[in-house]
Amino acid sequence: MLRYTVKRLLYVLPVIWLVVSIVFLLIHLVPGDPIQQMLGEGATSADLQAARHAYGLDVPIARQYVNYWRGVLHGNLGLSLRYNRNVAAVIVERYPFTLQLTLAGLAVALALSIPAGVHSARRRNRWDDRVVSFVSLLGLSFPNFALGPVLILLFAIKLGALPVSGSGTLAHLVLPAITLGGALAAILTRMVRTSMLEELGQDYIRTARAKGLPERTVVYRHALRNAMIPVLTVVGLQFGALLAGAIVTETIFSWPGIGRLTIQAISNRDYYLVEGCILAIGLTYVGVNFVTDLLYSVANPRIRQ
Repeated sequence: MLRYTVKRLLYVLPVIWLVVSIVFLLIHLVPGDPIQQMLGEGATSADLQAARHAYGLDVPIARQYVNYWRGVLHGNLGLSLRYNRNVAAVIVERYPFTLQLTLAGLAVALALSIPAGVHSARRRNRWDDRVVSFVSLLGLSFPNFALGPVLILLFAIKLGALPVSGSGTLAHLVLPAITLGGALAAILTRMVRTSMLEELGQDYIRTARAKGLPERTVVYRHALRNAMIPVLTVVGLQFGALLAGAIVTETIFSWPGIGRLTIQAISNRDYYLVEGCILAIGLTYVGVNFVTDLLYSVANPRIRQ
């Protein structure tokens, strides 16, 4: 297992280098002069030159690249134009909110999809199986930017049971988590159903039933454990989609996470803050895929071979 972990880590390092390099190039791919756009049309040439020197843009690009890597390794991602603070410090304040929302959305998706997928597989081609398939298809067709306002109108405005926006309590987390995890729940439900149907037809399941094991033990202890192997891969890949969806969800519910911070940074032309937010999301995605690889090898030891 240690050898496998080291091997996967060596594969991750070039990906991290690529992510950091692409984020560095963002400031140079922006049309026009980013400093001019940040300071506005009324800035004097002296102000522009001073800003370029402050942000390290008055040196050759190779030197800028080295300086950027040095800053990343030391946690210095530049100065935010709006907050006048280190970008890393601003992101550290907002990152826990995005992580909390993403994990809550993932928990909602798993809590809905696993029981629904297992039940649908056990009731194959019956009326409740068709109902689950219809609901999951509806969930796939209903984007979070449409689901969020509907939940606000129903549970916050009409029923008054949950707050409309903001953060601070568990009640504030409910609607954003359901909005974020709804589409993923639909994907995972179909994935769990397909994987369970395949496992329930295997010989070892028939052997377990012939031994007289309770059906609940056969389904949840034996079949579901093996059926979750491909589901783990999908969960890891979809975690990045949750991070991307968090940008829209955080904006709808005024959730103080990195997604909303990214939108605000784009509106304010705070390019270093945009770079920092994208870098944080990209590195999180790489880290989650690495952990998914490890969990996949734990669930299926043959992968380590």
